[in-house]
Amino acid sequence: MPYLTIQTNRAVSPDRREPLLTAASRLLAKELGKPESYVMVSLNSDVPMLFAGTGEPAAYAELKSIGLPAGSTKPLSRAICELLEQHLDISPGRVYIEFTDIKGSHWGWNGGTF
Repeated sequence: MPYLTIQTNRAVSPDRREPLLTAASRLLAKELGKPESYVMVSLNSDVPMLFAGTGEPAAYAELKSIGLPAGSTKPLSRAICELLEQHLDISPGRVYIEFTDIKGSHWGWNGGTF
C-alpha cells in the first residue's frame, strides 16, 4: 500500500529508470517494514519544473501509505533524498517530499479496501 511518485525536471533515460524504481521499491519496503509486494513506485521525468526560480535538477515526491508514523518522515526524507541524489544527481536541497498517512478504509485494492 505504500505509493511513491517522483516528479523531476531531469530527463531519465530508459536504462536508468528501472534501477531507480527498483531501488525505491526496496527502500520503501525496508524503511516502512512492509512487504515489497504491496509497494508501488512511479516516475514522471522531464516535467517542466522550476525550484527557487531555476530549472536546475529538482524533484517533487509524494509518499502515501497506510499507518505512516510521523516519527518516520525524517529518516524517510533523508533516505529518499539520498536515493534521488545517487540515481539522478539531484541535490537534497532541491527536493520536496509530501508525506500522507492514509486510512485503510480510504485505500482501495483488489476490489475492496484495506
